[in-house]
Amino acid sequence: MKSKTIISVIALIIILFLARSMYSDHNLKKVISACILAQAQTSSIEEAKKNCADKFK
Repeated sequence: MKSKTIISVIALIIILFLARSMYSDHNLKKVISACILAQAQTSSIEEAKKNCADKFK
């Protein structure tokens, strides 16, 4: 019984780690897109893309 709990906890940690690594790139793209939209109002789109990419990478 105790070994099943330990194995379950280890499996859960591995699954969470994999999910985090898979979706981190997606989240970064969302943040950069939001930044570009906000800065595009004050500067050119190309300049906004460059500034946002430099800021978050």
